[in-house]
Amino acid sequence: MQYLPLAARICLALIFLNSGINKLLDFPGLVDTISQTLPLAGLLAVGTIVFQLVGAIFLVLGYKVKIGATLLILFLIPASLVFHNFLADPSQINSFLKNVGLIGGLLMVIYTGPGRISMDKGMSA
Repeated sequence: MQYLPLAARICLALIFLNSGINKLLDFPGLVDTISQTLPLAGLLAVGTIVFQLVGAIFLVLGYKVKIGATLLILFLIPASLVFHNFLADPSQINSFLKNVGLIGGLLMVIYTGPGRISMDKGMSA
């Protein structure tokens, strides 16, 4: 049972690690995608990558997981509302709901903390 929080953190982090790395490798494509909808695309692209990678790494390591989970939630909320708006495009409902599920998992991490196997073990996060 002591490994369950670690496994949960890794499972949650994997999607953000993968996405952040892919966005970093195709930075011009990310900027182009964001610029079609929002201003300051370059700045938002950097923020997106930083929030995803830092948040995911914090989750995996069990280091400051409340901060890491909060960064990921702060990324997910606008991404869901702007790029997965199912009211404007009904085909986005699954992506929107996936993000809602991720937010739920991240809120659970914020509530329960990192668990025993973490860098924060015994520390306040």
